[in-house]
Amino acid sequence: MNTPGTNLSWITIRKFVNDIHLWAGLISGIVLLIVCLTGTLYVYNTEIREWAASHLYRVEVPPGQTRLAVETILENGQKYIEGDITGLKIPYEANRSLQVTARAEGDLSRFGTTYFFNPYTAAYLGNSKEPNPAAEVMGKLFSLHRWLLLDKIEEPLIGGLENRKLGSYITGSATILFTIGVLTGLIIWVPRKARYWRKGLKIKFDSNWKRINHDLHNTLAFYSALVLFLMGVTGPFWSFPWYREGLQKTLGTYQERREAKPEKSAATTNAAPKESGAMALFPMEEYVEVADLALGYKGSYSIDLPQKGATDVRISKKRAGFFAPAASDQVVVDAGTKAVKQVALFRDQPFNQRISRSIKALHVGDVYGSFSKLLYFISCLIATSLPVTGTLIWINKMKKKKQTRKPAKGRETVTSY
Repeated sequence: MNTPGTNLSWITIRKFVNDIHLWAGLISGIVLLIVCLTGTLYVYNTEIREWAASHLYRVEVPPGQTRLAVETILENGQKYIEGDITGLKIPYEANRSLQVTARAEGDLSRFGTTYFFNPYTAAYLGNSKEPNPAAEVMGKLFSLHRWLLLDKIEEPLIGGLENRKLGSYITGSATILFTIGVLTGLIIWVPRKARYWRKGLKIKFDSNWKRINHDLHNTLAFYSALVLFLMGVTGPFWSFPWYREGLQKTLGTYQERREAKPEKSAATTNAAPKESGAMALFPMEEYVEVADLALGYKGSYSIDLPQKGATDVRISKKRAGFFAPAASDQVVVDAGTKAVKQVALFRDQPFNQRISRSIKALHVGDVYGSFSKLLYFISCLIATSLPVTGTLIWINKMKKKKQTRKPAKGRETVTSY
């Protein structure tokens, strides 16, 4: 049985938490609306880009025909590939293209250029440098999500602070407030008496619009709270160095950055083989067979070929399926002997390292394939609605206060927000 003193203490605590929740939402509301809306669309960034350039990623499967050997495709497509081949992607799905990544001399892009080939006919389909309107749109969407498009403005808006950093600080701060809002919202949601729990889990659609708006804010936020928390707690990882280091130290995976080593002289660089072609490689299918002995499940392969005198072929394998985890396993094979040098299974790593490696996946929903993406899309859509429904709740409460007399002293006035 609750005593009057205990009841009053809970009212005071709940009002304090409610005030934090309210002001965290009001201060960050507009920024969160932008960040959550763009984040909702960006969940399917890869799918949208591939849909807009489907001729690169999708192929017709000829009846009764198997894929050609990778070497045959590379030989036929050599005239289209510029530079040294650095890697390949061999899909598990029968209707997807073979991807070959190469880097030409002087290419300063992060990943080089990807060339696409039909695995059944060796026909050249195109490359990643071709214009893709959807990719341009998604790039601007990411800029809006990450930096509020401030990175597009060259002249600094505040002193000598780079606009890109300014935008990152704003979105990062709003995301921290969002996380606080999620946690305080859960505290406010929890009813004092067990018999009210079922009411808190339902939306009363037959009520007036104010009650429906209130239920949409509370109930939908509760159902998506775990995903919203994961999105919120990982978001500032890319905004603040102190936050990134703090999260890594909390996980026990922090490592101080080492000073960059001085670049080798031109004479030293020229003395080493500069391309994988300088080394005689076995057919790619033989390396895949070696990997399959260690990773006996169905999946797609990403193969990194040895560069600049290295002797290892690194094969990453990603499981296929709607619920398949996004994290891949890796097998390191000696290029000259096909001897397995290392097998790294994601599930065998310590829990803290798995979490640390999955920060980006936890933020964008790429954790358990299409299933988690759908879950994140719905949750992010709910997050987009929260600043709107929350503001309406606040406005209605302000109107109600003006229409009613000041409540008697000691009377509970805090309602679920």
